[in-house]
Amino acid sequence: MTDRIVLRDIEAEALVGVFEWERLAKRPLRIDLELACDLGAAAASDRIEDTVDYAALVARVRERCAASSYRLIEALAGDIATVCLDDVRVVSVGVTVRKPGAVAGVGEVSVVLRRTR
Repeated sequence: MTDRIVLRDIEAEALVGVFEWERLAKRPLRIDLELACDLGAAAASDRIEDTVDYAALVARVRERCAASSYRLIEALAGDIATVCLDDVRVVSVGVTVRKPGAVAGVGEVSVVLRRTR
C-alpha cells in the first residue's frame, strides 16, 4: 500500500512514567501517525466518508492518552496503534510517541513502532 495519511506533532497529555514523580501529573507528549490506506475512493469522490476522518482520529488518540496510566511510552504507542487500526481502512500504522524531558540532559525520548492488520 503506497497511499498514506500523515499526522505530525499531535499534542496530547498522558499519565506515563516509571518513577513516582512522573506519575503525579499528566505530561505533554507529541505523537506522529502514518496511516497506510487506500485513498483511491476518497480521491475520486472528494467525500470524507471515503477516507479516515483525521479530526475524529486525533480526538480518539487524545482521549486514549488522557485516560491512560502506562508506565512506558512503548505501551501507550501500542495502544494508539490499536486505536488507528480500529478503522478497517487502515492497513498499517506507524506511531511515534515523543516524551520531552524524560531523561535529564536529553531533549526528548521517542518510541517508534509499526503495526499491520
